[in-house]
Amino acid sequence: MRSRYSAFVVGDERHLKGSWHPATRPDKLDLDPHLRWTGLEVVGTTGGQSGEKRGTVEFRAGWRDGRDTGTLHEVSRFVFQSDRWWYLEGEVG
Repeated sequence: MRSRYSAFVVGDERHLKGSWHPATRPDKLDLDPHLRWTGLEVVGTTGGQSGEKRGTVEFRAGWRDGRDTGTLHEVSRFVFQSDRWWYLEGEVG
């Protein structure tokens, strides 16, 4: 989760696509070059322990776009396959 946030911060599309499960990964990412991410707070997690195959991460990420600011609140779902964790999808709330 933290590596994906960092990838958004620096605009690393390659890492984002590489950590996104192939079944749910979009063909194209539309990263806004004006959007600045200002902080990450992990609110909670479920699953994700050794031997488990699924997990979630609830987080809040602050952003700034010019004078506008806000917070993205999401619960992200992950799956463990092929000896690694993959991002599946997120529910914005």
